[in-house]
Amino acid sequence: MSVSLTDSAAERVKTFIEKRGKGVGVRLGVKTTGCSGMAYTIEFADVIEDSDQVFEDQGVTVIIDPKSLLYLSGIELDFTREGLNEGFKFNNPNEKDRCGCGESFTV
Repeated sequence: MSVSLTDSAAERVKTFIEKRGKGVGVRLGVKTTGCSGMAYTIEFADVIEDSDQVFEDQGVTVIIDPKSLLYLSGIELDFTREGLNEGFKFNNPNEKDRCGCGESFTV
């Protein structure tokens, strides 16, 4: 099981945590929603729970709860800019399909 970040994602996460002034890393997860079933979540993490899986890549700590890890194993987190839009992109090898609007996915 692995989790990785592109150079741009790692730099962006480090910048966010530095500006925020606290945090142990970033937490990735999934939630049930949308027309395809699941959506990705990303948030700052201030604590690591005993049941969490912890990954380190490029100086960034990525935390995933056991339930989400089933869907996120092997994921690569990227940060992209396209025109006026920018944001994190989830490159998930487990993803089988995505809804038309791109907000949710199935495994």
